[in-house]
Amino acid sequence: MVSHTPVMPKEALELLRLPQGGVAVDGTIGLSGHALLMAEALGPHGHLIGIDRDNASLGLAQKKLASLNLKIDLLKGSFSTLDKFLAGLKVSAVDGILLDLGISSFQLDDGARGFAFKTDGPLDMRMDQGSQGISAADLVNTLKQAQLEKIISEFGEERFACRIAAAIVMQRARARITTTKSLADIILRALPKGYTRGRIHPATRTFQALRIAVNEELEELSLGLEKCFRMLKKGGRLCVIAFHSLEDRLVKNKFKSWGGSQEGIILTKRPLVATPEECAANPRSRSAKMRAIERA
Repeated sequence: MVSHTPVMPKEALELLRLPQGGVAVDGTIGLSGHALLMAEALGPHGHLIGIDRDNASLGLAQKKLASLNLKIDLLKGSFSTLDKFLAGLKVSAVDGILLDLGISSFQLDDGARGFAFKTDGPLDMRMDQGSQGISAADLVNTLKQAQLEKIISEFGEERFACRIAAAIVMQRARARITTTKSLADIILRALPKGYTRGRIHPATRTFQALRIAVNEELEELSLGLEKCFRMLKKGGRLCVIAFHSLEDRLVKNKFKSWGGSQEGIILTKRPLVATPEECAANPRSRSAKMRAIERA
């Protein structure tokens, strides 16, 4: 069984404040790290609903949650269609929703998924390989240089986006770019030598940008936050863990809007971050920011 350490689990449970016998949603169930704790808080009369776009994640979640003594529904898809999922389950509103927006280590480590370049693999990056059409390879090999530059600059916050986009277009004129290693090598050659000495691999921002574009992550998040907030009971809580500034900014602004209109009560004036001890034990938590809001 694949192991997984959830980010800020104690803080998430405290913010969600799930009632015994309540109904809660893990909108990005992944490897069930948070879901197991949510199930424990809900107790045997509770109802846990888990959603994920990734078939492999759902399969692992099913195994991990199989022995629990409460009602569990696992659903394939995006939390941006939460209203339809709940209607299908005849659930009108829920007590709490958790969204962990990070990509799991088991997805990153699987070369066949194409999310990373640690091991060479097809340039894919689709969360749902079964039904999603456009892959990272499609974007890299078909978009105009200006479109690639915009994606890399905006979604990756990469200062050398212009150089990287130009290098990609030049290389694909010779041969189609199909693997993670070949793209990472192109990026490395495009960057100034001094730029390659940072803490993260120089290709990381470009890969992040392409993943966000392939999976339409910011559009899904914007729509999904609206759906999740509207499906909360009065007093119900939404807790979101973001891992990069674009996500966190979007969450912050949505929460601020609901707080300003008095539809919600913001529970985190500043985002919670992991303790130094947690960061040392679980490096994935270093970039995590957690925010929560209560439906008024």
